[in-house]
Amino acid sequence: MNYNLNSFIRYCLLFIFCVLSASSAFSNDEEKKVLLMKIDSEIDPRTNRYSELALDYAKEIEADIVILEMDTYGGAVNDADDIRTRMLEFDKPVWVFINKDAASAGALISIACDSIYMTPGASIGAATVVVATGEAAPDKYQSYMRSIMRSTAEATGRNPQIAEAMVDQTIEIDSITEEGKVLTFSTSEAIKYKFCEAEVKSVEDILERNGVENYEIVKFELNLSERIIRIFLNPFVSGILILVIIGGIYFELQTPGIGFPIAASIIAAIFYFVPYYLNGLAANWEIIVFFVGVILLLVEVFVIPGFGVAGISGILFIVGALVLVMLNNDFFDFTFVKANDITKAAVATLSGLLASILLMFFGGVRLTQTKVFKRISLEDTQKKSEGYTSNFNQHSYMGMRGTAYTVLRPSGKILVDGELKDAYTRGEFIEKDHKVEVIDESGTSLRVKEI
Repeated sequence: MNYNLNSFIRYCLLFIFCVLSASSAFSNDEEKKVLLMKIDSEIDPRTNRYSELALDYAKEIEADIVILEMDTYGGAVNDADDIRTRMLEFDKPVWVFINKDAASAGALISIACDSIYMTPGASIGAATVVVATGEAAPDKYQSYMRSIMRSTAEATGRNPQIAEAMVDQTIEIDSITEEGKVLTFSTSEAIKYKFCEAEVKSVEDILERNGVENYEIVKFELNLSERIIRIFLNPFVSGILILVIIGGIYFELQTPGIGFPIAASIIAAIFYFVPYYLNGLAANWEIIVFFVGVILLLVEVFVIPGFGVAGISGILFIVGALVLVMLNNDFFDFTFVKANDITKAAVATLSGLLASILLMFFGGVRLTQTKVFKRISLEDTQKKSEGYTSNFNQHSYMGMRGTAYTVLRPSGKILVDGELKDAYTRGEFIEKDHKVEVIDESGTSLRVKEI
């Protein structure tokens, strides 16, 4: 009886063990989600934002592995630093597949990944920081790059001295690199010195080498809104938006109260600034400078008579901000901004400005003739012969003499009969405190000449 009971217990335990083993095997065979992201262009604020969105999406879909396919000659160090920090802090395995080149900032990002795989003929290294002209940057930048290369290699279990030698040509490592040359590894050399796990030809090869058989590769792509945002980063589109911004402000000042020109200008400003802001190009201070310029322009038009320092400063602030927003400068530090980028930004801004000026001269008359304008404007003429007058003065000032209260260039204010009145000249300038005589009062302002 005891024998049968013991046998029954053994069979039960064996059955439970088999069930648990089968369950464990089924669990291990569960489909893995692999997120594939690509960096195949210059490392810049756009790439920075792309990597942020990609890793956020990886968390959203609960990806088990992230594979970064890379082919880049480098780019901005500050953006590369942001990307490498995200790679180090990501809580799932991040593998990089170097499909030809991982130079400079690309090398830094690659070293931050848990595993490195390279195609035949690929390379990694040459991380010396260079300025826009291609020359080596000052030592303070090199020192920073050496530091983050070294600390990144330490964090991922790689030789920090080798990582530092990819930046500093003065470092000499026996049988690896000699003084005077920045270190760059081929695929075989990277494998030899443990900066690459293996030579592979595809993402599938990487998964096979790691024993991942049941998987789904999810390729990350920017959603529609992000693709639209990238369209607005095109310098040509930026130039059109600048045209609408400046043209809208001008036509609103010419016909205050209509609302449509300024509404178009505000919408264009949103479409102009938001994409650059989201991609890390537009800094807060640059946007503030733009709005300060608009305020100065409004003050010049509505508060200060004529056109002087405030108006000129406002225009310079507006144009300067529109150019700076397109450039990856660090508060007027253009060390790493390419001359070509500066040229594109300047051409886009000046083209938009020139087009808006042409629109002001040739489009203003046509605008008043459109059906839309006629619907919102008053076309009836209040003729003098019908008893209408634009003279709102309590009494006539015709022929009276007074003093220029402000400079008339050609408009301003005069003091006449103890009252302050708006006035304008026949085109000439009259200095402040000079004597004037009223020669016409048919409009809302008095027309004067200098005595």
